[in-house]
Amino acid sequence: MGLVTRILTLPLAPVEGAVWVIDQLVLTAERECHDPAPLRRQLAILEQRLLDGEIDEAEFDRLEDELLDQIEWLELHRRGGA
Repeated sequence: MGLVTRILTLPLAPVEGAVWVIDQLVLTAERECHDPAPLRRQLAILEQRLLDGEIDEAEFDRLEDELLDQIEWLELHRRGGA
């Protein structure tokens, strides 16, 4: 990029920087949304809550089913199934 072009586009530098930051945030969010690891951690926490007596079996079953459905959905989409 030439010096004249850079000088003329200098007022756009903050916008370019903001766009780059937004792109990075979107990429990070997409990676995290498609990662089943946080859901598996929630499943382990849920099991510990059951063992500690914080929730009953029915509540555990309901929440476990929701988490397992989410994990299954993520893994299916990671494989390109749907």
